[in-house]
Amino acid sequence: MYFQLAFVFDRVRALAPQHPERKTTEPFRSVLEGNLAGVAASGDHGLVALVGATHGDTTPEACMKVASDWLATARHPRFKRPYTELTFAPMKALMAYPPPNGFKTCIVSGVVVEFMRVFSERVYGVPPEQGVGSYVKMKYELRNGRPVIVRQSDIDFIDDEAGKPVGIDRFSGRRPILAFGNPDGDFEMLGHVTSGPGPRLGLILHHDDAARVYACARQSPAGSLERALDEAPQRGWAVVSMKDDWRTTDD
Repeated sequence: MYFQLAFVFDRVRALAPQHPERKTTEPFRSVLEGNLAGVAASGDHGLVALVGATHGDTTPEACMKVASDWLATARHPRFKRPYTELTFAPMKALMAYPPPNGFKTCIVSGVVVEFMRVFSERVYGVPPEQGVGSYVKMKYELRNGRPVIVRQSDIDFIDDEAGKPVGIDRFSGRRPILAFGNPDGDFEMLGHVTSGPGPRLGLILHHDDAARVYACARQSPAGSLERALDEAPQRGWAVVSMKDDWRTTDD
């Protein structure tokens, strides 16, 4: 399960006393009952409703503060460690590789951008302006005479699949020359990057190590990798097996 979903589920539970009606309304009821199958049955519509309900009517700064506090205290149910420690050593080595000639590295994710920016800055040292993610609608208003940007409950942009190339261009105005992805949600991003002029590199990390971490196979509920894996050879994308190619996953 993606880390932000764990955060969203915890926020639904924390906000439950303020919204008693959610005890009988899906997908909130399934979250409160710990019924992951029920949450999954709600589909994308249900996930959008959860994100909107837990991320709306607040400022970006307040949202990032809540995410930061959660990351400081939450523990993964299997590994019993902070989520900020559940990173891959080879990925961190890649992120730390000195970028020559002023190149920048961006994190491109389907999660809500405020959560992703807090995580990526704390874990990888990537500044907020180099984070590309999904975001909700926002509006400018005065609160107690103070100008603020207020986040709404409606999703404005989903940075996944075909949205990723759009998000990259919108945030950076540049076409990257290197792209690293894992699920099929990165397919369009890899195609966008590697179809540009000059030397290019697209790489897919295959999460196939069930013993050390998790195996995200074909038709997995999260992180499914099918089309990108099948088409990687003809598109010239390198495929790295976490099981066979990584000596270690952990720091």
